[in-house]
Amino acid sequence: MKTVLIVDIGNTSTTLALAAGEKILHEEHCHGGVCRKTEVISLIRKITGRRRLDGSILCSVVPSNDSVWVHAMKKTVGQEPLMVNHKLNMGVSIDYPNPSRIGADRLANACGAVGRYGAPVIVADFGTALTFDVVSSESAYIGGVIVPGLPFMTDYLAERTELLPHIELKGRFGAVGKSTVTAMRLGAKIGYQGMVREIVNHVKAGLGYKRIKLCATGGYASWALKGLDIPFVVDMNLTVYGLARMYQLN
Repeated sequence: MKTVLIVDIGNTSTTLALAAGEKILHEEHCHGGVCRKTEVISLIRKITGRRRLDGSILCSVVPSNDSVWVHAMKKTVGQEPLMVNHKLNMGVSIDYPNPSRIGADRLANACGAVGRYGAPVIVADFGTALTFDVVSSESAYIGGVIVPGLPFMTDYLAERTELLPHIELKGRFGAVGKSTVTAMRLGAKIGYQGMVREIVNHVKAGLGYKRIKLCATGGYASWALKGLDIPFVVDMNLTVYGLARMYQLN
């Protein structure tokens, strides 16, 4: 069973993980962009320790950072990392007009979702953007939906108004907000739940499926979906699992 270093570079955070086969051994999240050579090498050494690795895989939606990570991963593992792209075997075929335009993280999510939950499936990823990716009953990636993520909703209000603050997306509240902060949190959560419900219903109706599995991942998934009357399974390491599975398939 191969031990592999996994790196997932996102817009607001970078995830590093170790996997043995498809089993995730360890996972670390680093908020903010990490692109300085010394920082990158330090992070990799922190998670790998003295382990002997068989390979690595890099998933990135920030191409400007790729070269530093590729160099560091090659130095650590002794070989070039496997770069995620639509040409790899994912256990999912692609029925999409321009597959090279599908984000690497969305491919990883599709691979992971089919591996864990089967098809058809809708994956919602609550990150910087909120993405929905759809795999058909024939296990084919057929497209999705992209909308602004929760941080854009709250940060935009704070940046474009003089009196509204930056807020953290957490906590409980009643039917109405009793302060500016709780009113903003309530608007973000209920508004997002309504959007998620409408998107899922639209996709299901368009595909004609009576049953389709629903899974969610990303940093805001648990908070955003709590209390929603739609049966999402929240799987916080779905993307990393998908990358581990993708490495094994290739």
